[in-house]
Amino acid sequence: MVALQSGPAMPMKLGPTLIDAGTLEEGISRLASEVDRDQNGRPVLLVGILKGSVFFLCDLAKKMKTPVSLDFLQVSSYGSGTKSSGNVRLVRDLSTDVAGREVIIVEDIVDTGRTLHKIVEMLGTRHPKSVKICALLKKRIPGNEGIPVDYLGFTIDDHFVVGYGLDFAESYRNLPFIGILEPDGDSTTGKESTVDSRQSAVKDAK
Repeated sequence: MVALQSGPAMPMKLGPTLIDAGTLEEGISRLASEVDRDQNGRPVLLVGILKGSVFFLCDLAKKMKTPVSLDFLQVSSYGSGTKSSGNVRLVRDLSTDVAGREVIIVEDIVDTGRTLHKIVEMLGTRHPKSVKICALLKKRIPGNEGIPVDYLGFTIDDHFVVGYGLDFAESYRNLPFIGILEPDGDSTTGKESTVDSRQSAVKDAK
């Protein structure tokens, strides 16, 4: 997910756990094995989309046997709330020349896919040998079924999720699990939100 821009937002609280730490690790191990199988020893450039993909990118790279190089892009497409504005702005560009290289874009979550489409278009103008997409999460929402994700960890329902790099106004990134963010109906009481550790059903997108 790309960075949230500053601005007013509705009060939110952390709700149920969607994917626990152990399940995340299992999914990332599977993805690393799939990339290793396809690369067959050929080096690859992993391009992480800041800031949300950082934890995922590092854990994925550590589990891979393929020779890897790392670089980062940062774009912004979220408005003041929890929905993508659709307007993509490049915040940080690559420092690596991708011409002739095999590239895998590493994304934390695929929502509408508009941002990802813009990134793929931009990298394509730089003449890489190939561009693939590896996403930890993909939302199950109408209209994004055709987004070509080559390596996918989990498909989830249309929740706003945080943790393991994903944020809301720069909060919650350091949670070791993926949790659901919910409207805080008790925000006027001054009570601090608590974490519900109930596990929600997640479909492994294999």
